[in-house]
Amino acid sequence: MNIIKKVTLVNTLSIITLLFLGGLAAGEVKLVKGQTIYVPSYSNVVTDVYRVVLRANLIINNTDPNQSITIVRIDHYDTSGKLVEKYLSQPLTLGPLAATRVIIKKPEHGDEGAGANFVVQWRAQNFVTEPLIECIMVGSYGTQGHSFSSIGRVIYEEKN
Repeated sequence: MNIIKKVTLVNTLSIITLLFLGGLAAGEVKLVKGQTIYVPSYSNVVTDVYRVVLRANLIINNTDPNQSITIVRIDHYDTSGKLVEKYLSQPLTLGPLAATRVIIKKPEHGDEGAGANFVVQWRAQNFVTEPLIECIMVGSYGTQGHSFSSIGRVIYEEKN
């Protein structure tokens, strides 16, 4: 076997191994009882020509088919880390496979900044599958429509 075929074979096997291992990690189900999640929420995007003001839609999906989860905190912060708004006055229970959405008030000029974010805290009575928490941001400038999404990242996890 010449050197080119050997290199091609090694590269092909490496790619297959990476895809296989990545698939295993992506299919992993994690059971937890509560988390605090950080979700980026960009309120504007700047181009070479203009700034697009975006409106954030925070979506919280309970992915567990059998158990409810309780959302205990949804807070929105600006780029400097200053609290802009608390979205819950009391806990919100999401039944199995249920979802909820929070839409930020449309900023006049994207005032929250490019580094705005949500912090979401949830709990469950029993171990459940992790909820899917993401932010979908949409905006337009003239006839140009823009949309982005970001997925939440765990910043604290309850151990019990």
